[in-house]
Amino acid sequence: MAKPITENTLFYGDNLPILREYIPDESIDLIYLDPPFNSNRTYNVLFKQESGAESEAQIAAFEDTWHWHRAWHQ
Repeated sequence: MAKPITENTLFYGDNLPILREYIPDESIDLIYLDPPFNSNRTYNVLFKQESGAESEAQIAAFEDTWHWHRAWHQ
């Protein structure tokens, strides 16, 4: 049985474990994700220290920039 949740709850993370733990079976017909595309940004993974304190360490996760080339359209 799903755990009860309150209204206007924001979940962070992969949707499959959240659906299994918090959302009753047969109550969702569609999940539609619409992230911003072509934001011209590089998104990074941020790390923390073992203590939980913020760290300056990070790596690029993905680049969200479209590159158009004439050769692709010929």
